[in-house]
Amino acid sequence: MQVPLYQAKAEFFRMLGHPVRIRVLELLQHGPVPVRELLNVIEIEPSNLSQQLAVLRRSGIVISIRDGSTVSYALAGGDVADLLRAARRILTELLAGQNELLAELRHTDSSEQAGASAFPRQGV
Repeated sequence: MQVPLYQAKAEFFRMLGHPVRIRVLELLQHGPVPVRELLNVIEIEPSNLSQQLAVLRRSGIVISIRDGSTVSYALAGGDVADLLRAARRILTELLAGQNELLAELRHTDSSEQAGASAFPRQGV
């Protein structure tokens, strides 16, 4: 029985749903990166990085490249880099909207405080 497309998409996004995997994909956007460099930049235990790279490799979105004793990883295609750029644009828009809301709340709050000081509370 075939998995519905929406379920396959959910599994794909679940696979992306780990901060280390996202960081690895961001670092690979500009070309292959040796594992030792990934370790230096991400600063996690080698076994943890290995586990996360295995998940990405099994999913088919990264490939490993061996050159002598050096193992590097690269994106299997450019679509993942496009997806990361789209996510960045979406997050930027969401955060900009939150900043606008926060500024409005601060402005409203300061206006209310100014209004409250103009009308001191009377003793009851």
